[in-house]
Amino acid sequence: QVQLVESGGGLVQVGGSLRLSCAASGRIYSINTMGWYRQAPGKQRELVAQITKGGSTNVADSVKDRFTISRDNAVNTVYLQMNSLKPDDTAVYYCNADIATTFWAQRGYWGQGTQVTVSS
Repeated sequence: QVQLVESGGGLVQVGGSLRLSCAASGRIYSINTMGWYRQAPGKQRELVAQITKGGSTNVADSVKDRFTISRDNAVNTVYLQMNSLKPDDTAVYYCNADIATTFWAQRGYWGQGTQVTVSS
């Protein structure tokens, strides 16, 4: 069984920073793309940023100059450094990872979500 456990969310003022972490554990053969999505109230879940196993990144235009995604393959963890936070960044942030549990079996997994609230 595979688990993704997120941490680092919370309440921050406009212009502040937060760092989210997501650690994968369990029966893991390999981890390919890892990423962060977010869902604000009344809106669809949207991609924030992704990072491949080799370190290539894809970051949404709305956060490109403020958020940085990184990962530590040695500990199966992906991070999202969020700077210059705005009220529009308020959402539940979800970790996602493409994980192979065997050589043949790979699928996407989701974390439980962590709330980020930016107050003005």
